[in-house]
Amino acid sequence: MSIHWYPGHMHKASREMIESLPLVNLVVEVLDARIPFSSSNPFIQALCTEKPCIKLLNKTDLAEPEVTRQWQDHFELQDNTKTMALDLQNSDPSKQIIALINKLSPQKEGRNTLVMVTGIPNVGKSSLINCLAGKHIAKTGDEPAVTKGQQRINLRNGIMLLDTPGILWPKIENPQGSYRLATTGAIKDTAMEYDDVAFFAAEYLLAAYPNRLRERFKFDQLPESPLQLLEIIGAQRGCLRAGGRVDLERVSTIFINELRAGILGKITFESPEVIDLEMQQVQLIKAEKAEREKLRLEKAATRRKKAKSNRK
Repeated sequence: MSIHWYPGHMHKASREMIESLPLVNLVVEVLDARIPFSSSNPFIQALCTEKPCIKLLNKTDLAEPEVTRQWQDHFELQDNTKTMALDLQNSDPSKQIIALINKLSPQKEGRNTLVMVTGIPNVGKSSLINCLAGKHIAKTGDEPAVTKGQQRINLRNGIMLLDTPGILWPKIENPQGSYRLATTGAIKDTAMEYDDVAFFAAEYLLAAYPNRLRERFKFDQLPESPLQLLEIIGAQRGCLRAGGRVDLERVSTIFINELRAGILGKITFESPEVIDLEMQQVQLIKAEKAEREKLRLEKAATRRKKAKSNRK
């Protein structure tokens, strides 16, 4: 699945971030602990290479703790980068985050530390703003693209937050990353097909979390395919059409929503090792595409040269 979801407000937000960056002392990027790599915007990475960065892996209540620790170790190998794992739904980590901000970017007398808070849609960025401010300032919602423009929030402790809209990037190169973003809810449901995403999630869970499926759906024998899994769940839940056929769209919606809510347990969709392998494949595909384009241009140049010669 190739997702191209880049509304006008995202283009505007990207431009505003570039304009604001020279004034920023530190960047806080909020990630989804279930997909730490896929939820990390490469646009933000390119912008912030020379700024101290804190990566906050949110939604740890939904992710596997051991894999979250692997990601923290992975990210902290990067220059000027620290991490924290947190669950903004059920805890208040504001004191620890503020202490880390002050450690990485000490206040200059008479000036606030300007902290840019970034993250893709629906990772909990607005919840973080409200947590740090100690009151409801940023609008939150269980859907992507709630924040539409930049706003500054003075914490009255020497720190000024620059809240930015959640933005995706124009093209997601890794197809697995597209599916992961859709599965976890970072992409609006209107930009995808539920059954397409459910097939991806079902295939992954059958391979990586078979015991979770057995426990949740009381399987004596594990289904052999994603389609069989969804059809059995659909029959269990009464998602049937005329003639007893399973309504795949309806059962897919139920399956994805239960997965997002954590009803199937703590699930992480990627590890550093898996991502390394996938990105090697992406680079190979890009190299092959570049080679094909090079050959195409060479053939076109040869045809033009031949045509020119024939006209003489």
